Amino acid sequence: MGLSLLQLGLVALAGATGALTRYLLGRFIAERVRSQIPLGTWLINVSGAFLIGLIAGLVGHRVISPALQLVLATGFLGGYTTFSTMQWEGTQLIRTGSVAYSLLYLAGTYALGIPLAALGMILGRWL
Repeated sequence: MGLSLLQLGLVALAGATGALTRYLLGRFIAERVRSQIPLGTWLINVSGAFLIGLIAGLVGHRVISPALQLVLATGFLGGYTTFSTMQWEGTQLIRTGSVAYSLLYLAGTYALGIPLAALGMILGRWL
C-alpha cells in the first residue's frame, strides 16, 4: 500500500501533536503529584495502550477507517506514548537506589497496559 504525501504529512503532524501532548501532560502531572514513580509517563503509557486498543477495535468494527487508524495510532499515539522514556526513568530509579519503585513502575506499566489495550479493543468492537 503506497502512502500519499497527504497521509505521510498527517501522520507526521499527528505524531508531533502526540509528542507535545505527552510533554505537556507529563509536566502537568509532575508539577501536581509528587511521587517516587514517574506517574506522568505511566499514566500516558497506560492510557495510550487503552486508546490504541480502542482504535483497533473501532477499525475492526468498521467505525473508523484504516487510514484514520494510521493517523491516530501510528501518528498521535506513536508520539504520545513513550517506551524509551519509560525505560530511562526505570533505569534512573535503579541508579538512585529505588529498585523496588523501578520494578513496580515497569511491571505496572505492562501489567495494566496489556489488559487496558484488550479492554479498549473490546469496547471498540462493542461501540
